[in-house]
Formats: sequence, C-alpha cells, structure tokens
Amino acid sequence: MTIGEILARKRDGGELSAEEIAFFVRGIVDGSIADYQAAAWLMAIFIRGMSRRETRDLTLAMRDSGERIDLSDLDARPALDKHSTGGVGDKTTLVVVPILAAVGVPMLKMSGRGLGFSGGTVDKLESIPGFRTELSVAEAKDQVRRIGAALIGQSANLAPADKMLYGLRDVTATIESLPLIGSSIMSKKLAAGAERIVLDVKAGRGAFMRTRQEAEALAALLIELGTGAGVPTSAVLSSMDEPLGRAVGNALEVAEALCLLRWPDTAEPVFAAFCRDVAAHALVSANRAPDRHTGGGLVDELLRGGAANRKFAEIVAAQGGPAAGDGILAALPRAPIERAVSAPADGTIVALDARKIGELAMRMGAGRAKKSDAIDPAVGILLHAKNGGAVRAGDPLATLHIRQSDAARAPAFEADLLAACTISDDPKAEVERFWSVVP
Repeated sequence: MTIGEILARKRDGGELSAEEIAFFVRGIVDGSIADYQAAAWLMAIFIRGMSRRETRDLTLAMRDSGERIDLSDLDARPALDKHSTGGVGDKTTLVVVPILAAVGVPMLKMSGRGLGFSGGTVDKLESIPGFRTELSVAEAKDQVRRIGAALIGQSANLAPADKMLYGLRDVTATIESLPLIGSSIMSKKLAAGAERIVLDVKAGRGAFMRTRQEAEALAALLIELGTGAGVPTSAVLSSMDEPLGRAVGNALEVAEALCLLRWPDTAEPVFAAFCRDVAAHALVSANRAPDRHTGGGLVDELLRGGAANRKFAEIVAAQGGPAAGDGILAALPRAPIERAVSAPADGTIVALDARKIGELAMRMGAGRAKKSDAIDPAVGILLHAKNGGAVRAGDPLATLHIRQSDAARAPAFEADLLAACTISDDPKAEVERFWSVVP
C-alpha cells in the first residue's frame, strides 16, 4: 500500500482496511507521513465520513500508538474513569472523584487543560498552591493504591497520534467530525487503562455539541467504541446552556467544589444534583451500588458524613497542596478587584448564555485563546442568580473577579456579562434543563 492510494480511496468515498488505518497512524507518529498528507487524510474523512468499523479501527490504532497503562494490578477493582466532553463552570470531577474514592472505587484520573471558552480540570487543580499534577504513571498508581485516587495531567506518551492529529484538526477546519471526535476521546480513555468508563456528554450553547440530538449521536458512538474494545462504557447526557454551578474561573470553581463537599446542603442545587447523579451512576457502573437510587443514597452519606471531603483533602495533601479543607480555601488566590453586577430590570432569568460567559471569563484571564497563553487562576465570574430565578432591578446578578491590570476594562466586562443574561417579564417563563443516562 502507498500513502497516495490510501488518500485516494478515502477521497473517493471508499472504506479503509484496518491495516491501512494502522499504517497511516504509525506514519503520523514516526514522521514518515508529512503534515500535509495527514491534513488531506483528515479532510477526506471529514467530507466522506467513516463507517463504524473504520472508526473502531482508527480508535484502536490511536490507542496503541504510544503508552498503555495497566490498572489490572490494583488491589481494588474495577478502576473507573470519568470523562466530560467539556463545558463552562464544569468542576464535577473535583466532587465525583473523591466521592468514588471514598467508597473504594480506584480513580487514576487524567485530565487536560482548558482551551477557548471551555475550562480544564488541570488548570483548576493548579490554582491550589503547591498542587502537583505532573506525576508519573508509577507515582500516580502508587497514590491510587495508598489513598484511592490521583488527579493528574494527561501523559504526553498516551495516544500520541491523537495529539498530533488534534493539532492538525484545529487548524484545518476538521474538528466537527463524529468519527474524529469519537476516536480522539476514546483512544485516550482506552489507553489510560480504566476497566469502566462513565462519560458526561454535554449539549447546548456552552458545549461542543450544540443540540441534544448531536450529543445523543456522540454518546452512542463513544459507548459503542468503549464497549467494543472490552470496557463497559455508559454516558450521562447533560445540558450546557448555562454554566454549571455559580463559579466560572479556576480558583473560584475549586472553592465551589470544596464547599459542596463540606456543606452539601448549601450548594447551588443544579450543580449538587448533577454531581450526585453522576456519582450514583458511576457507583452502579463500578458494582458498588445495585441501582442509581441506592447509589444516590450512598453519595448523600459520603457527603453529609464528611468522607468525601476528607478524601479530597487527602488527595490534595498527597499531591503537594494544603493539608486540610480550611487550608485549601484560605490558600486559593483572590483577584484584587471585585465588581458587582446588578439586574437591570425585574423579571425571570431565562438565559445565562454559557458560551458568552465562558468567552468573557477567557478574556478576563481565566482561559486561553491559544495554548501558549498564561492563565490567572484568581479571576473569573461568580453568578448570584441562575436560570429560572426571579430578580428585581438592582438585585445582584454576579460578581466579576478582575486582575489589577484590567481595572479599566471592568465596565466593558460588566456590559459583556449583562449581554449574556436574558431577563423576561413573563413570570411563567420556563427554562429547559436535562440530563439522562444512556446505558
């Protein structure tokens, strides 16, 4: 086979064999295939698509393109991985991982950094002074054996073909391809060695999949890829039209997650309920609960009894951060300027546009427009009112946490926040939210 033959076959709508796909993936990693050839291949896939069989073979070839982690020698099993497709204010991992670890589900959780309006779990963790996300796989596995969980950055040697292809997709307008999205996500998950995978697939203004139908199609593909590779996989579909919880910004989100772990009854209700349901579903997947109702009751016990909060503090201390919850909260950085934003009129909030709010947080310094951008962990947005809430003119809508160098931009930031908020004078206005489990 030749590179030209493979490109021509896919260009013309043909189906590639497993051997041809593996050949191409190997060439991407070892450098024998040039970037312009890989870009042509990606565009051919974007336009012509891939069969389910081709997509599975691409996923497995990318999985096998680098390091594969073996978690089968852990004392507690099965090891579980939880993955979100990304959103605004999504700090669910910081709550769900210690809940699961507290009941004995081993969690070696690899996460990424944020890019664009969507936040990254590694950035949130690194807002905790001293927290070290760059553990080797051996260090992380040792920590999982000792305390049940480790929260680390993505290994550079894990599915390297995906890293190379993703960089090309980002600059060749080939991101929005279901086979390429599915193989990218699942190649890393399968290489990371988990024996169960729970996915949070988001849809809405602040998600990559804009409609529920698109999210359902992606979830079905991801489940098929995981299960077909021998790893039981399920998904939770969730709405990302408004930010999840009240906090958007790294240190602010850590504080909100920690407050849910410490004082669950005072947490923002939608965020708390979502974390509870994801954790309950994961407990069923890991054979720690017979059904989601029982799993939810166990989650409540772990939260109200303090076990999940203690486990989070244990993870933070093991990775170089402060040794207790009070110490974590006290150590989180704070922005020097806090600007209150008030409701301009009476009514019901019917939209808090997650994408606009995420993009505002990025402009404020909480995210990256490009990978080389530095993040300010202290800045962000704290929402005081959420979708469906009634407000009167002058009520607090949000507080903007702003760095000193952006003091002059504070009025513009406030205007951007107000532009992301829609207030209706119809008292019966309804806000649609959803999340559901796909077995």
